Amino acid sequence: MDMEKATMQLIVNSGDARSKAMEAIESAKAGDFDDADQKIQSADEALSKAHESQASIIQAEAAGEIKRMTLLMAHAQDHLMCAIAILDVAKEFIALYRKIQPSGSEKTGGNNSK
Repeated sequence: MDMEKATMQLIVNSGDARSKAMEAIESAKAGDFDDADQKIQSADEALSKAHESQASIIQAEAAGEIKRMTLLMAHAQDHLMCAIAILDVAKEFIALYRKIQPSGSEKTGGNNSK
């Protein structure tokens, strides 16, 4: 197993999940819930890919292929944990924006909070 490649994939996919989740919040804030839902789905898919990379790293460690933890691996795990937290919070924000969005004002493109 190429540990650097798996670790970088974990970082890239975790970062993508986090970015999509943040974009979903912005879409929901603007009243575009269809776009928010699409971005949450993309974030979930990226997070799934990140988990696959993490699983391969854990399996390699269990098989004795990994002899030491590196700073890059710790960095990758940090990215994953942040992405998971941001995605969870994004889903909650979107649910709240749905509740407070006035009827008929979806997809206004405006920013109601400024």
